[in-house]
Amino acid sequence: MRARQESCCFTGHRPGKLPWKYNEEDIRCLALKGRITDAVEAAYQEGYRHFLCGMAMGCDLYFCECVLALRERHPDVTVEAAIPCPTQADRWPAAQRERYARLVSACDFETLVSQQYTSTCMQRRDRYMVDHAALLIAAFDGSAGGTRYTVEYAMKRGLDIVDLPIVTGNFTEF
Repeated sequence: MRARQESCCFTGHRPGKLPWKYNEEDIRCLALKGRITDAVEAAYQEGYRHFLCGMAMGCDLYFCECVLALRERHPDVTVEAAIPCPTQADRWPAAQRERYARLVSACDFETLVSQQYTSTCMQRRDRYMVDHAALLIAAFDGSAGGTRYTVEYAMKRGLDIVDLPIVTGNFTEF
């Protein structure tokens, strides 16, 4: 694996907190995916080569897909799935479980943070990613929860943070 100064991690909301929920064709979701792609490309241009993803449903999987696409263009990129526990995706909808399995298998590394689910394994996963990175990309609306915890922890640890705000209102593209 790469040195911390070459590593970038990500945090973002799950579908339940996103205004478009599971509708990834929503213009706001497509816009966020575009901003994630731009942020990942900018991180690469700044020298980041190792990308850590917490593999949660929603924004984490968008990020993982963007980084895997980056790796197709730049073979020096590595992707690490930081998995909080073996049962992370067990209760997800079938299509999301299949997506998760496909993405994890495409990653260069898998790090299992806890051997079983515990009430703190998600936060342990988030701390692991922040502790092994110099840059955090965050798709965040400011609300309480795991994404906020990760952003605040990254701030305490002195990481550079790229903020990708979640657009919550409705808008029309002109």
